[in-house]
Amino acid sequence: MSEARGNYLFRNGAVITVDRKIGTLPKADVLVKNGTIEAVGENLDAAGAEIVDASNMIVMPGMIDSHYHMWSTLGRNYLTDGGYEYFQAKWATAELYSADDFYNSVSLGLADLANMGVTTVHNWSHNNRGPAHVDAELRAHKESRLRARYSMGHIDRLPPDVVNTYDDLERVQKEWFADPSRLDGLVHLGANLRAMVQSEPQVFHKEMEFMLKRGLPVAIHASQSRPNSDDAADYEKRGYLGPKFLFCHYLAATDSDRAAMKRTSTPLSFSIHSELRLGEHGDPRVALLKARAAGLTVSLSSDASSIAPPNMLEAMRFAWNVCVPWKFTETETYPLLGFVEVIEMATINGARALGLGDVTGSLTPGKRADIVLIRTNDLNTAPMANIETTVVQSAQPANVDSVMVDGRFVKRDGKLIGFDVPGIVGRAQTSSLRIRKLAGKPLVPCCDGCGNPVFQATAC
Repeated sequence: MSEARGNYLFRNGAVITVDRKIGTLPKADVLVKNGTIEAVGENLDAAGAEIVDASNMIVMPGMIDSHYHMWSTLGRNYLTDGGYEYFQAKWATAELYSADDFYNSVSLGLADLANMGVTTVHNWSHNNRGPAHVDAELRAHKESRLRARYSMGHIDRLPPDVVNTYDDLERVQKEWFADPSRLDGLVHLGANLRAMVQSEPQVFHKEMEFMLKRGLPVAIHASQSRPNSDDAADYEKRGYLGPKFLFCHYLAATDSDRAAMKRTSTPLSFSIHSELRLGEHGDPRVALLKARAAGLTVSLSSDASSIAPPNMLEAMRFAWNVCVPWKFTETETYPLLGFVEVIEMATINGARALGLGDVTGSLTPGKRADIVLIRTNDLNTAPMANIETTVVQSAQPANVDSVMVDGRFVKRDGKLIGFDVPGIVGRAQTSSLRIRKLAGKPLVPCCDGCGNPVFQATAC
């Protein structure tokens, strides 16, 4: 369990507030009292506060991953050459995860996020196999003390003509979310629907009508390829769209779709690695340029750890590098993606996508204290010049010195707090080994002669 909340003054840091009224301050302080950001500025009064020396550091809001299938974190290295990629690995293993495996997988993912400076995550749990699995995931969330949306979904590979009735939803709402203190007010409930990418239209509409009655925020996978079956303009007419409706991927969105999203303030989660790996039709870079040009709220996400690391520093760097208009194409007049904007995608835009824009995502007085400190005197970050450039171009998880969530440190001076890292890793390895044995080829583990399990493309 993490440290208790207290009063802290982060002194003399280079502060990226992600608040357009305050901006970036080359040398400033951030005052935190009982989990709330009280003030940001120079030479703040530190009476009664513990001083945290932030010199030679960048102080910024915690990063936000707006779409991450955490149940399969421990399967991050299951892919092999020869066509055994994300979907093949998922299909071969999804039904093999026990409730303990879910706990071990989500615990691994949450510790990994905290270590990298990600303070809020959207756990897109699309493989809810039963009440014990849901409870296992939520227990992991409770222990981690990270901020999150937990979105309940369907059992993986549910037939497209079968309606997901969310039989466990009412119990979960009563047992885990009726009293916010059970999860320390850090986790809120949502739902993910298959939409018309994975289910028949009438099935999706029935599920959506159910969720509208429940009032839960909804997230869907839209098409990463063409032809596109989702129709945002139609969804707008049906009353689906708005700040509580989150599209993910949506590479096949048309100008009409983007206009409907803009009118209704419907956000988009863009999984930059996944879009480029799985977006087989068209160019995902064009989709990102068009989403920005349409004025959409675009956040960044990892999708699944077997597609990309849940590393928002890398996601920012990757997005910045590929979001470039092309000469002699329709994107030629679009603006380049800048450092300030891509940091917004990884922070405040993610908060807005999850309905947390008034809570986190910027170092604005009155918001909760989700704060990351990045060292600027390490070999790969020194010498710092432009502050935002240093974050996007140079920073890596190894440079994340300290992480605070809701006024508590979950990482300090380079070390995680409240996470049993050897235990988390060991349990994940045990779960992975069991699942691989059950799955068989090509995941069956072999040994290196010393009894240590290793991967091999075919069985021994």
